[in-house]
Amino acid sequence: MKRSSAIRRAVLAAAAVALVVTGCTDRTGGSGGGSGGGGGGSTPQSPASAPASAGSDGKPSSPAPSSSSAAPSSPSSSSTPSSAKALMKDGDENEQVRELQARLRQLDLFDRAPTGFYGSITGKSVAAFQERRGLPVTSTVDAATWELLLSLTKEPTADELKPSTTNKLDTPDPRCMTGRVLCISKESRTLAWMIDGKVVSSFDVRFGSENTPTREGEFKVEWKAREWTSTIYHTPMPYSMFFSRGQAVHYSADFAARGYAGASHGCVNVRDRAKLAALFDQVKPGDKVVVHW
Repeated sequence: MKRSSAIRRAVLAAAAVALVVTGCTDRTGGSGGGSGGGGGGSTPQSPASAPASAGSDGKPSSPAPSSSSAAPSSPSSSSTPSSAKALMKDGDENEQVRELQARLRQLDLFDRAPTGFYGSITGKSVAAFQERRGLPVTSTVDAATWELLLSLTKEPTADELKPSTTNKLDTPDPRCMTGRVLCISKESRTLAWMIDGKVVSSFDVRFGSENTPTREGEFKVEWKAREWTSTIYHTPMPYSMFFSRGQAVHYSADFAARGYAGASHGCVNVRDRAKLAALFDQVKPGDKVVVHW
């Protein structure tokens, strides 16, 4: 009995410690309208552990396809939307998608920085290209679409693939249209501070890596800290607005310095300190946070 009581006390003490751990990761587990824990029980990474070769969405980059090797042979003229194999489609995320977006941007068909993620915005851009060039409009990239795009554009430069320019806001998620909301889009890599459906201010943001993802879903600002240091990674997190078990919106000096070459440990990083300081003063605990694609 004494041994059982000692074990029970030890478990309860460990749980109490876990509840106060903060710093862009989830050490408590559980549910919460997200895509999974940011850190789980994995060994903490060092503050600068995000690989220099990480993609602009914070995930490790695959080797960028060359124009010559990436283009498959043309299908026969009898190919139809139902029979043509999709090389890139909704939900894909890789460096070939980033090249696709950069090439579409050269033709003024993609009006934001490439993200490497094939979502609805990319699908609409592909459909517009296909319609303009007389191809079957499928919103997916088959061999004919890819080869024609390669012939009409030049190989993207490093700056075109990962520009440092401000991102264009995504169409707000329906959940962002009422009340006071931090509306955060993973596809456009933006945060819009919205009140009753109107954008008050906006920011470039970056997210967690594949191993420490930023959770998606609807949350609330739980608490704020003007000055905070991660209790896990021991790195500064100024203007933190916590919304999901240790994950927060906060300023990142690393994001300001390296841009999308790095990633967070699950938090939503902002690189404009002055603008975030103004936002911090406006946001109140209880305000809605929506993280979506």
